[in-house]
Parts: sequence; structure tokens; C-alpha cells
Amino acid sequence: MVNTGAGALLRYRRFESFLNTRSSRSVEETPKFVVKDGLGETPRNDVYTDDDGWVSAIISWIRIVTCFVSMMVTTFIWALIMVVLIPWPYERIRQGNIYGHVTGRMLMWILGNPIKIEGAEYSNERAIYISNHASPIDIFLIMWLTPTGTVGIAKKEIIWYPLFGQLYVLANHLRIDRSNPTAAIESMKEVARAVLEKNLSLIIFPEGTRSKNGRLLPFKKGFVHLALQSRLPIVPMVLTGTHLAWRKGSLHVRPAPLTVKYLPPISTENWKVDKIDDYVKMMHNMYAKHLPETQRPLP
Repeated sequence: MVNTGAGALLRYRRFESFLNTRSSRSVEETPKFVVKDGLGETPRNDVYTDDDGWVSAIISWIRIVTCFVSMMVTTFIWALIMVVLIPWPYERIRQGNIYGHVTGRMLMWILGNPIKIEGAEYSNERAIYISNHASPIDIFLIMWLTPTGTVGIAKKEIIWYPLFGQLYVLANHLRIDRSNPTAAIESMKEVARAVLEKNLSLIIFPEGTRSKNGRLLPFKKGFVHLALQSRLPIVPMVLTGTHLAWRKGSLHVRPAPLTVKYLPPISTENWKVDKIDDYVKMMHNMYAKHLPETQRPLP
């Protein structure tokens, strides 16, 4: 749910942070948002050092509470809009994307992390977008930066998340039953049909769950099955630094620098069913190559 692509990204490159944490053990002075046209090498993320002092903790709590309240307000507003639009499913998808663009951008502004965006020219493709997942911040970035006309795939239990889960369903996004492999496969087929019929894009986390330490986890096969059925290209989104900014199980948000790198679209037109494992391995290796050493899978 999110942005309309490279043009929008370029408009936000001067976006300034507020509540910026000042500390002798913080981050180097960098622009809040930097858009680079080339892919280049993965930037260093070792300029950041933890600051676990009480001042940093208080600022973190203020930011988290502000994020929560702000998200509840926008979620409530868009839930009302979705109810009015119940007869028009595609319009609900589009409004869900606009909600994600507004809310995701706002939450990242509140958190105040410096963000560098690379490969923005690939951000408005009709495609299957995939992303590594190591932090709640990944959700905010995905909401903001995937193009209009994109639907997400989540576990069916998301409906029980207060307000956000109900909005997810109202926005006509997709759910699967991960506890039932047979039902999950059928759900994937339905997803592929819906994407083709409605000319949509997809966003999915191929790891299937959030990494606890930021290191890349093994990929599930679901995104490859979707590519084989839809023949859409795959656009990898490589997120770095988010695991340092907001760690799993923590309520302390740190001002670590973040990078979002779009890789060039990968055609799936000639992919074959009997090579699914090879494609999964290829995509996993591609991610490992573009991630910093601290986020690569252990040997």
C-alpha cells in the first residue's frame, strides 16, 4: 500500500526529520532521504553505534506513542472511506495504497531515521515485489514505497489486528491460511488469477517471517509459484539497517541509517516449473550479495 513510484520518491528527497536525536554516539550527518539512480554497492551501515541512555529511551517512547496515535487516526479515517467504497473493490485497493503512502511516509517521518533510496527507476513497475523482513519498520517502508495498484499477501489472522487488520481486509488485500498447505496452494492460485484479472502488482516477504537478528532467512517457494502463474517480473527490494533501528521484541527505536534498494526487474517469462528450487536459490543468493555482511545468512 503506497507510493506512485520514482517521481514521488524524487519529490520527497528534501523531506526533513523532526524530533531528531542528537547524541555523541548517534549517526553521521546525512540527508534524511537520498535518491540514487544507480544501484552501486551496498552502503556501509556500520556508522551507527547504539545509544541506550535514558534520554534516547524517552525520545524513542515519544516517537512510538506518536506513531501509534497517528496510525490509529489515519486508519480510522480510511476505514470509513473503505466502508463507503464496499461496492467498488478496485477503488478500495487504490485507497488502501493511498492510505499506505500517507501513513507509511508519516510514520517514517516521525521515527526520523535517515533513509537512502536507490534504484528508484524500478519502483513503478507492474511486478511481484519481494523484500527481506527484519523489523516492524519494514512494514512502514513497504506501505509507503510500493506503487498504487499493489496488493499484499498476509496470514489470515491479520483480521484480528485492531483496526489495521479490518482495514487490510476492507482494502481487498489477500490472505492465506499458512497452517493448511493445501488451502495455501489454492489461495496462491486465486491470488495469481486476481492479479491477472485486475492488472495488479504484488508485495510479499519471501522469508515468510521476520528475522530475529537481521540476517537473511531461507526463502519460501510461494513467490516463485506466483511468478510462474502470473508471469510477472520480480522486483527485489533490499532493506538494510532496519533491524538496527527497531529490533524484534524491542520498544526502543534507534536513529540508525536505512537503505532501500530496488534491483532491476527479473523476467519470469521463461521460468519452468521443474526449476522452482533453482529460482528460489538464485533469488536468495542475489539478496545475500546485496546485503551487508552483518545481514547475510550464516554459512
